[in-house]
Amino acid sequence: MSPGRITASTRRFRGRVLSSLSRRERFLIPACIVVITLLAWIYLVHLSRQMSADMEHDKMMAAMGMPMDMPFTAVDAFFTFTMWTVMMVGMMAPSASPMLLLFASARAKREESGVSLATLTFGLGYVAVWTAFSLAATLAQWGLHRAAMLSPEMASASGRLSGAILLVAGAYQLTSWKNKCLTHCRSPLGFLMTNWRDGIAGAFQMGVRHGVDCLGCCWALMCVLFVVGVMNLIWVAALTIFVLLEKVGPAGAMIARVAGAMMVVFGIVAIVGVF
Repeated sequence: MSPGRITASTRRFRGRVLSSLSRRERFLIPACIVVITLLAWIYLVHLSRQMSADMEHDKMMAAMGMPMDMPFTAVDAFFTFTMWTVMMVGMMAPSASPMLLLFASARAKREESGVSLATLTFGLGYVAVWTAFSLAATLAQWGLHRAAMLSPEMASASGRLSGAILLVAGAYQLTSWKNKCLTHCRSPLGFLMTNWRDGIAGAFQMGVRHGVDCLGCCWALMCVLFVVGVMNLIWVAALTIFVLLEKVGPAGAMIARVAGAMMVVFGIVAIVGVF
């Protein structure tokens, strides 16, 4: 099925089932998504400002000749994990909103009770997958910190590492696995038809399954943050928009491939530039 047909079928499906939602749910579900996204970004902006102030302080201390030994402690790991989790929520919630709305609509159309609770549970299953990714990202950041391969801005301090990340991420964008996961994310109708589970537990399982598809689609893009700076909010926003275009834009599959090819080129340039 072509990306254009997927988008058209999704629009027809949305038109049929959204009328199943009550007026309260039509307002409540999008409002919750917007509020959660805004809260995540408010936290990220606050954290970015705090980190900028800390880096300025560290530069002053270094200029005064004071030693700057900065081990990665358990407390650092906890706050890094929190940062990644909140960031993933802020980045992925917008692109997940069509699936959440369609799930709620389908649930209402089947005349099952507890639409709002089931939708919340679906969302929790989705977030659980990205929370697991955040743990893996935290461990990766800890390892890079110990190897002295991260700058104070939490970006790769090695041209070879940056090039390798871009090369792997770009190559993955061109694989059939990426295309398969992206197709699943762009086809809420197909997902609901093939993965439907009844009950609250079923909603959580569906959320996890959709989260796995989404992770398979976007994990490599998230790794690019180690190249541009984990807390570079301009790039975080740019990747958020890119993911949204991939998943809901009319030419999402083509955008993914073009971006993949560009990342491969930049990765090769970065690696060759080291020598």
